[in-house]
Amino acid sequence: MPVRNLIPSFWNIPDHLPGPPRYLFNYRRIWKWSVLLTSVVALLPLIFITLVDYKMTEQAFESEFRSTTARVVANTQRAIGFFLIERRAALDFIVRDNPADDLSDPIRLAFILDALQKSFGGGFVDLGVIGSNGEQEAYVGDFELYDKDYHEQPWFRQVVERGVYVSDIFLGFRQVPHLVIAVKQTMPDGDFQILRASVGIAPFEDLLANLELGGLGDAFIINRDGILQTNSRYHGQVLDYLDLPIPEFSLATELIDAVNPDGEKLLIGYRFIQDTPFILMIVKKKQDLMRSWHRTRLGLILFLVISVTLILGVILGTATYMVNNMYVADEKRLVSLHHVEYANKMASIGRMAASVAHEINNPLAIIGEKAGLIKDLFTFKKSYSADEKLIGLVDAISASVKRAGRITKRLLTFARNLEASVEEINVGEVAYEVFSFIEKQAQVREVQISIEVSPETANIHSDRGKLQQIFLNIVNNACAAVPDGGHINVQVAPSTGPGGGVSVRISDDGCGIPKEDLNRIFEPFFSTKTGQGGTGLGLSITYSLVHEIGGEIAVSSEVGVGTTFEIHLPMTMPPRKGQDDACTAG
Repeated sequence: MPVRNLIPSFWNIPDHLPGPPRYLFNYRRIWKWSVLLTSVVALLPLIFITLVDYKMTEQAFESEFRSTTARVVANTQRAIGFFLIERRAALDFIVRDNPADDLSDPIRLAFILDALQKSFGGGFVDLGVIGSNGEQEAYVGDFELYDKDYHEQPWFRQVVERGVYVSDIFLGFRQVPHLVIAVKQTMPDGDFQILRASVGIAPFEDLLANLELGGLGDAFIINRDGILQTNSRYHGQVLDYLDLPIPEFSLATELIDAVNPDGEKLLIGYRFIQDTPFILMIVKKKQDLMRSWHRTRLGLILFLVISVTLILGVILGTATYMVNNMYVADEKRLVSLHHVEYANKMASIGRMAASVAHEINNPLAIIGEKAGLIKDLFTFKKSYSADEKLIGLVDAISASVKRAGRITKRLLTFARNLEASVEEINVGEVAYEVFSFIEKQAQVREVQISIEVSPETANIHSDRGKLQQIFLNIVNNACAAVPDGGHINVQVAPSTGPGGGVSVRISDDGCGIPKEDLNRIFEPFFSTKTGQGGTGLGLSITYSLVHEIGGEIAVSSEVGVGTTFEIHLPMTMPPRKGQDDACTAG
């Protein structure tokens, strides 16, 4: 469908037309304000509610996964803390329940290690008893660590000072990642010994690996220097430095936003494990956490787009329909007024033509009578009757009087036919009458007019005055379109359409009508000669008059070739309709 077919009729009306205003309103302005105000009133609440819902839903999603992350961090911290507290308490119980000599006995120490491993399901790797000089006095385990000297190790000094110690993950003499839990036992003589247990990182790895984490989550433990104490899925292996910022100290579970080296936004949940150097961290990628929100967001945006499209469609359609109806009603009012004006003008022309014809007929009659008298007098004198020049001049006066008489007769006929009446009409005669009015103009411009009337053409019963006006309007347009020396051809023949009648075909070889204007030439006020005095009402009135007498009119044209109007007239004019119906037809 061409875009121009979607443009309403009132859209092409200029905002400022010369002369007095034709229309009651500026329809384009009314349409724009109607669409604008209605759109604002209808769309603003919808957009506001959608934005509020969008924001609240986003906050709800974010709040949900933040609280879920916080719960996982807190629960996992408690599990790790309980793991360490349980093993530290077991060692504390052992040093309190066993004398120093018994703990230094390798057999007794092996029995205790076996009991610990069976009771706690793993985790303990070995046990050692270190004297106050830092040398290992007894050891049971899988490594050759007898007689090792620990007095220069940082953990040894700390357990001496604090009485209990939980170390970072380190390699130590065995070159295997592990941590140490050490408990100091003071003997009655003031000396002391230390019960030291090594715990592997496997229990921590298993605990963290079994966590249910969304958003491509990663759970690991670091120390307070930012060194990984367990393996991380994305941020390195144990004892590597973490590539993320070290969180600030807090006794509570905290959530922070961060960005990784690749520029991805992260949500980090962390918790310091009390009485240990460990920090539990759970890291999730926000983009993956918000994946379900993105699907919901797409639905919200799609809903908003569809709603806005439907609302705008209804607003545009309704505003266009209402404003176009206003325009059509206003145009009908204008057409009616111009029809009345046209009828009054034609009536005035008719009255003036009748008056002029009567006023001219009297002098013409006298001139004709005197010319005849002169000719009669000339015949009595042989000197005058033999003068062919004088007789020729008198005959010329008589011929001119007769010609003027025929013109006044046509004027009187035209004036009488302005009153609506149905009579038997010879369409060919009407065509000759109308074309006689422009005969002189055509001769001056050397425009050739030919009228062909088929002898088989029957008379019709119609309104002679309307038929004259129809022919006159079309012929005037044809004369204006053809160049000097052009041609206008009129063909009157029986109609081949249903019901019979008469077909009148008026063709010219003028400038032609552009294809895009052909469908609009019968519209009121449409004219291609607005800058040359055209009103755009001639063909509109012609169209109305043709339909008033029950006929049909069609036009075909080609630019540079010419234009053809074809009128089909019925044998009998239908009963006369009211003026409103005639306006509607136009």
